[in-house]
Amino acid sequence: MNRRFLSRLLAVFALSASGLLALPASAADEAADVMIKRLSTEVLATIKTDAAIQAGDISRIIALVDAKIMPHVNFQRMTASAVGPAWRQATPEQKKRLQDEFKILLVRTYSGALSQVNEQTIVVKPMRAVPADADVVVRTEIKGRGDPVQLDYRLEKTPGEGPGWKIFNLNVLGVWLVETYRSQFAQEINAKGLDGLITTLSDLNKANAKR
Repeated sequence: MNRRFLSRLLAVFALSASGLLALPASAADEAADVMIKRLSTEVLATIKTDAAIQAGDISRIIALVDAKIMPHVNFQRMTASAVGPAWRQATPEQKKRLQDEFKILLVRTYSGALSQVNEQTIVVKPMRAVPADADVVVRTEIKGRGDPVQLDYRLEKTPGEGPGWKIFNLNVLGVWLVETYRSQFAQEINAKGLDGLITTLSDLNKANAKR
């Protein structure tokens, strides 16, 4: 697996998706682009003034990400899409391990990136959707030092209790992350099988934990 490339994409994902730390009860009636804009603005402001995050308190950041960000992602759908057709052949235990290791990878990447957020701002572009749409793309741009970063969220409207919208894919600089993961994971699965992919993710997570 091209770990450097994967880690780079995850790092950008983590930095820009940090706007999903809080969600009010009224979010079920809120448009997806309005939600992304409001939450991103609020959270970026909070991160900039949080001394512990700025100082890189990893344990605190990991707990924050796990509790506040991950509930707003359709994580099972992301994992299944990234694994691809092999997901259907995976045993319940393999599916659990894949989700667990993939989540750790994302959470730790989030954690490292959150401490770097300081002068960035987010611009949400006009959304091409109608109120009845249950699957939308919110296009944004992260501006700060250096060139702007294209960041497009793909969200689905969820029925029942909980957040009104959940992320299930992200486009960074023209590259959809789930498709990128699928390509990377397919190489591991073809060479080593699902258990090999699980081992690779586990080894990567262990290496990241030592940094």
